[in-house]
Amino acid sequence: MAMADVTVMGAGIFGLSVAYACARRGARVRVLDRRGVAAGSSGGVVGALAPHVPENWNPKKAFQLDSLLMAGSFWAEVDALSGGASGYARLGRLQPLADERAVELARGREDTARELWGAAAEWRVIGAAEAGDWRPESATGLYVRDTLTARMRPRAACESLAGAVRALGGEVAVGAEAPGGPVVWATGYEGLADLSAALGRSVGTGVKGQAVSLRLEAADRPQLFADGLHVVPHADGTVAVGSTSEREFDDPGAVDAQADDLVARARAVCQALEGAEVVARWAGVRPRAKSRAPMLGAWPDRPGHFIANGGFKIGFGMAPKVGEVMADLVLEGRDAVPEGFRVSDNL
Repeated sequence: MAMADVTVMGAGIFGLSVAYACARRGARVRVLDRRGVAAGSSGGVVGALAPHVPENWNPKKAFQLDSLLMAGSFWAEVDALSGGASGYARLGRLQPLADERAVELARGREDTARELWGAAAEWRVIGAAEAGDWRPESATGLYVRDTLTARMRPRAACESLAGAVRALGGEVAVGAEAPGGPVVWATGYEGLADLSAALGRSVGTGVKGQAVSLRLEAADRPQLFADGLHVVPHADGTVAVGSTSEREFDDPGAVDAQADDLVARARAVCQALEGAEVVARWAGVRPRAKSRAPMLGAWPDRPGHFIANGGFKIGFGMAPKVGEVMADLVLEGRDAVPEGFRVSDNL
């Protein structure tokens, strides 16, 4: 392996995962972020690690499956190194089925899940009795239960990753000046704007999201996905709900009436949340690459510089595998980035 000093610009989930993967291979790593760890969209509250639907298989879905299956050992090792608590747990997810067409599609996906996921996880249509008392209402009385979906606490996970990088001899600091040598740019939606300006064309944008967290002890419950909402119980006695998708916004960090609407909708979906105290409201801007997939690879016409951006809504689920393929590229010159994830796919 070719050894290298690596600077990672950005201390969100992609930047820290790349830094961690490089540090595990013996590289001396420095992470710089002008605002600190998880200061951007990686500092949210939801933390849903949910798989794509098991059909119409493509490299993006295969990559995500690999990453979700890596997650258990990945976060256990990170937490052991850092002494932190990422909040990772793979407890699955319940989704109500609204009509007979939805039931038909879901039953068909049972077969494709067996084919594509193998014995690693299942996607199964179940009745109300098996779904239990945590279930949302279902017009058909039926639900999809998948056992691949997991949860984590985003900010805590980033802090644990930063601690693991430090435990491996790396540095995580506040700063904005990238030195020479290999540099990985993982700077979120602002980085997409910078890259767009440098290349003279749009490669992505930011989409604002708002989310809320309510006080309720439900740590052993599966996630719910209903009415377009992720309802995610966490080990700290909270349940997170999100999120909005706002393409136009004036203030990236402002929380407004849309967050109140999330609370009302969540209580309609999950009766256990009725009367639960709202303990946090959050807003931030997620980086969405033009292709909607993560953007990974060399910065065009800028030798020694690399891009790891565009996690959008699936960044935490993709992070373990993103770190590995970027370490392959930066440290070894081995390009294992799949089609659809390349910087060139957004040009």
